[in-house]
Amino acid sequence: MLHLRLIVPAASTDEVVTLLAATVGTAHLVVLPGAARSPAGDVVMCDVAREAGDELIAELRRLGIDRSGAISVEHVDLTLSERAEKAEHEAPGDSADAVLWEELTEATHEESTFSVTYVSFLALATMLAACGVMLDNAVLIVGAMAVGPEFGPLAGISTALVQRAPRLVARSLWALIGGFALAMIITAGFAWVLDAIGLFQRSMIEAERPITGFIWQPDWMSFVVAFLAGIAGTLSLTSAKSGALIGVAISVTTVPAAANAAVAFSYSDYQQTVGSGQQLLANLGGIVLAGTLTLLLQKALWRVRRTRKPPAGTPGASVDGSSVRR
Repeated sequence: MLHLRLIVPAASTDEVVTLLAATVGTAHLVVLPGAARSPAGDVVMCDVAREAGDELIAELRRLGIDRSGAISVEHVDLTLSERAEKAEHEAPGDSADAVLWEELTEATHEESTFSVTYVSFLALATMLAACGVMLDNAVLIVGAMAVGPEFGPLAGISTALVQRAPRLVARSLWALIGGFALAMIITAGFAWVLDAIGLFQRSMIEAERPITGFIWQPDWMSFVVAFLAGIAGTLSLTSAKSGALIGVAISVTTVPAAANAAVAFSYSDYQQTVGSGQQLLANLGGIVLAGTLTLLLQKALWRVRRTRKPPAGTPGASVDGSSVRR
């Protein structure tokens, strides 16, 4: 269930309450007249099934509540209520399949910010991967993959393409390209320093490296793995399954490829630099393509699911079975 807390101008309260009461999947409607002070208005609260949340939020925005008041949404972990169970049963579709587009857009917007924290995590992940590359150590490579924050901008690009939000595309591209460029420059300097003190040597980057040599030798399997990981990562975001996102992070060779390119460049090994760059682009492209197609498919499937008629007697359903809101 989702908990909605609205600040509504007094003149719009009746219209909002009517909308909430007529929406299939809502429960626990509460109205507190004059309770809000900034902005001034009434406080209206209710619980709504996740599968009905996206359309309800869209209707509230159409009424201008986000401009004249406020719309706050919280996830409810536990609700012990027969009315809530009935509301979830009445709402068409399954909560696990529902996508809250406003939430997804906001989340990817935050994760796609070119900030000091974002660059710091990406640079640290790339330097950690550089150590793994030079030592041919799989544990360090996996650790670097888990630390890297690059999936945020990649998901932002996919979301922006589906939602047709060019500003979010530009923001995400800047975070992705600028972040990797800066992280690779820092990593190249890091490799130069460690070489100067004798911890890195040219022979380490030129060695056969049976464990990590694949990083600069991309093939179609690199794209396939990235594509599958992109699907899993997108599903983890839309269904709030954060645990799955960790698995995605340690399955895609983005940060290690950037690290290998940076270290190889510092030793003038341009063959590995180019190969690593191709690996990086293949992974980034595969994730973005998979994420975009997954969101488009989810949007289409959900549209089909929402066209199913609600059960007879469902609150908000008209005589012919169609929703009052429609």
